[in-house]
Amino acid sequence: MKLAECFDLSGKTAVVTGAAGLLGRQHCRALAEAGARVVATDLDPVACAEVAEELGTGALGFAADVTDPDSLRALAGEVLRRTGRLDILVNNAAINDRVENPATAMELSRFENYPLALWKRCLEVNVTGVFLCSQILGAEMARVGRGSIINVGSTYGVVAPDQSLYRDPEGRQRFYKSAVYPTAKGAVLAFTRFLAAYWGPAGVRVNALSPGGVENHQEEYFIAEYARRTPLKRMAAPSDFMGALIFLASDASAYVTGANLLVDGGFTVV
Repeated sequence: MKLAECFDLSGKTAVVTGAAGLLGRQHCRALAEAGARVVATDLDPVACAEVAEELGTGALGFAADVTDPDSLRALAGEVLRRTGRLDILVNNAAINDRVENPATAMELSRFENYPLALWKRCLEVNVTGVFLCSQILGAEMARVGRGSIINVGSTYGVVAPDQSLYRDPEGRQRFYKSAVYPTAKGAVLAFTRFLAAYWGPAGVRVNALSPGGVENHQEEYFIAEYARRTPLKRMAAPSDFMGALIFLASDASAYVTGANLLVDGGFTVV
């Protein structure tokens, strides 16, 4: 096989969860450009349809809740009915802290005060959601003896949050990165290793892609400080993960499973 053919996803079906988000849209675009038929799934059916329309090339939009087994079974059935196969699953759906309201951020984000309801909700989506999507959609891959599952991790699944990044230029802590997000992403990495070992004999590869921080209209001081402590001296652009995603999805990584591919500008090496 020629090198270019290794990255070709023509004829394959790829499901991307959290497809309407910033990175989800880029993941969908990358897979479509590599030749895959993309199924964009998220909670909002209108947003899913919009993503599919933007992609063209036979892309489909189908709403699903990653925490609801019945919803995911319906998704799997629709994918197989419409495309006849399921080759790639990108477990991208996740939620992050939502306590950055200036009026409440400091107190709510402290570990001592962090609300149990937020802890449970994040674990439900970020960990249980990955488990259920892999169990229900990945089972079809294992049945036919092929497939690639890519779980989206985070640098904070590898290293602890640097709380100093969330201090303004006057040295005031605006909020704290909570314990739940790194806990959830660490669990995703452990689950990736488990599933790679479990489904390896069935021909299903399971890897993680861990992005660094993505620039997305954050405060200027945060962008500057994040860039300062990152060897490549910038935050990521949403497009920076496209190549890594296609590598893990395609035959270019045919002998790679159980890995965590860090695309973080070197953030975790310092």
